[in-house]
Amino acid sequence: MIYRELSGGEFDDLASRILYEDNHLLIINKKVGEIVQGDKTSDEPLTETYKAFIAQRDSKPGQVFMGLPHRLDRPVSGIVVLAKTSKALERLNAMFRDSDVRKIYWALVCAEPRPAEGRLEDMMWRNEKQNKSYICRPGSARKDAKLAKLNYRQIGKTDRYWLVEVELLTGRHHQIRCQLSNLGCPIKGDLKYGSPRSNPDGGISLHARSITFVHPVKKEEMTVEAPVPLTWKGVNSIVIPR
Repeated sequence: MIYRELSGGEFDDLASRILYEDNHLLIINKKVGEIVQGDKTSDEPLTETYKAFIAQRDSKPGQVFMGLPHRLDRPVSGIVVLAKTSKALERLNAMFRDSDVRKIYWALVCAEPRPAEGRLEDMMWRNEKQNKSYICRPGSARKDAKLAKLNYRQIGKTDRYWLVEVELLTGRHHQIRCQLSNLGCPIKGDLKYGSPRSNPDGGISLHARSITFVHPVKKEEMTVEAPVPLTWKGVNSIVIPR
């Protein structure tokens, strides 16, 4: 297997975004606009990019294994877990499927959440043609609707936006985007779910902030955090309540 050669700048950028690595795992901080696996576009997914990175960094002449146990949408930034061995991938797949992973997201929203914290539980369904999810209104029923649950709390405010922390309890399509919009708090830049304007980078201000799980091989609990994008002005100065 021959991987493409990365330029010095691209190589350094990829190296700088590694949050954790050992023989079994590679955890990275994804940028807005990157895809984590191949799709109908011809864009290179991060799985392939980091295969090329490891092959170049470690001078590996053979094939590099890189498994993807979960997804992160293209307009979203933050933590992506990659498996460097088939054993780790198999165990991580089971952990994500069985909700044995704690996932925390941060979102900049366009309105103050009321109440400031709580749990959202909604029946959601996905419109495949629109690539958009909807919440079933009271009294309506759909066989394809699924229960969506998350916890949220306001943890800060910038000049124009509110910073909300979300603990995702289920993994529905566009769940955080849809449920926060239904609360009256669309995510900054998310035109599809009610934001009044787009972000300059074309993404949305939703960030996979931290992840907690038991290492699939070492069997030790670990938590990894990803710094928010530099475009999130004012967020780094917020004192986050614990």
